[in-house]
This record gives sequence, C-alpha cells and structure tokens, in this order.
Amino acid sequence: MCSLPVFVGLDYHDASVRVCVLDTDGSELANADRRNDWKAIAEFADRFGRPVQAAIESCCGAADLAEELISCAGWSVDLAHPGYVQRMKQNPDKTDCQDAQLVADLERVGYLPRVWLAPHYIRELRHVVRYRLQLTDQRRATKLRVRALLREQRRHAPEGLNAWTKAWEHWVRHEAELSEQGHWLVEQHLAELGRLGMQIRQVEKRLERLTANDVEVQRLQEQRGSARSRPGPSAPRSVTLIGSARASSWPGFVA
Repeated sequence: MCSLPVFVGLDYHDASVRVCVLDTDGSELANADRRNDWKAIAEFADRFGRPVQAAIESCCGAADLAEELISCAGWSVDLAHPGYVQRMKQNPDKTDCQDAQLVADLERVGYLPRVWLAPHYIRELRHVVRYRLQLTDQRRATKLRVRALLREQRRHAPEGLNAWTKAWEHWVRHEAELSEQGHWLVEQHLAELGRLGMQIRQVEKRLERLTANDVEVQRLQEQRGSARSRPGPSAPRSVTLIGSARASSWPGFVA
C-alpha cells in the first residue's frame, strides 16, 4: 500500500458503488464498481494510497456508508450537495464513471459543495419525524375529502357548529342528509381519521421519549413562544426545528 494521499469519489447505488481514485495531481488511478460494502470499497481504494479523502453525493443510504467508512476504515468522508454538483458538471452526459470522477476531483481541489453528515441519532430521529409528517398529511387529505363530499352534496353545518368538533361529527353522521353512498363514504373517512389520530399520538409519545434528554429540544422548548407554551405536543414541533438550529454552523446543510 502506498503512503501517498489519494482522493476518492463514490457514486452510490443500492447494490454497488462506483469508486474513482485520484492522486494529488488529479491523475486517475482507478475507476471501477465495487459491491455496496465498506470493506470492499476500502480494500480497493487503500491499495493506491493513504490517507484517503473521499466524497459521496448525499442520497438515500449514502450517509450510512460514509459513517461506516469514517468509523471502520478510518477515512475522511464528505457528503456533497447533489444539486450543486450537477450544476458544476461541464458535460451533460451522466455516467457512474464520470460522476465518481467529478466528486473525487472536487474533493481534491477543495471545491466540493459539502453538506452536513448528521450523526446516526439524528438520522434515526428524522425517520420518525417524517413518519409523523406522512400521517398528518394523510389526515389532512382525508379531512379534505370529507369536506369535498359535503360540498358536492350541498350540505352545510348549522350556524355556530365548528368543523371537526364532536358536535360537528355527530351532525355529519346522523343529521346531514347525505346519499346512501355519501353516508357510507363519510363513515369510512371518519373511521380513517380515528385510526390516523391514534397513530399520530403513538408517534408523538415515541418522539417525546426519544428527545427527553436532547439538549437542542430542551433549548427550543425554553424559548419564549415555543411549542411548550402552546397546546398540543411540544416535542414533535421542537424536533422539526432541530435541523435548522443545528444547520446554523453548517452552511451546506441538507435536511
């Protein structure tokens, strides 16, 4: 193994990773596919030099591979902003070979548009937060379908009856003169809303447990006018702000 430093560009795919190795002058030493495994990638690149400075475009799965190469192989790995990298390409053609070579060269000359490699805890937390967002999106869409059905059948709630209260739901179920199919659909939608509400509460309880000792969440909750001072779950609202708070020292942050 050579003791001269090398620069490695990685083009990530589910089953394989394109690995391009450059020397300090930018000459290509190798450019080949390796299976998506940090050991196979490290064994291939380490033959050409050490230490290794590597770069990989941020995408689904790239952060986990980067963390493995850092912790297990001892590499220095940066995540690259995929949008900026695409704009910096001079060639409109897109191949794995060229993409890996480009990020390796950007890393070599110091022009790589870096983004934050979030720690594993934050990446796991994001999955749960995004799941809650998916559930709330489904709940919003279901509510819109109910309101659309009422508009289509020209049914208007009595004056002073606010939507989505228990009294309003009782009116929809028992007093609104809907068609047979309209009544059946409303029942299905309201049952779906109940299920989604239960799932959202379960996710929020999990988020509160996950962030119970998180300093950033506690700091956000202590701010004047924060989620803690308003009704409803405080931790999930605070968690959604973690990225912005932590990104203040990371100019290239990508959520």
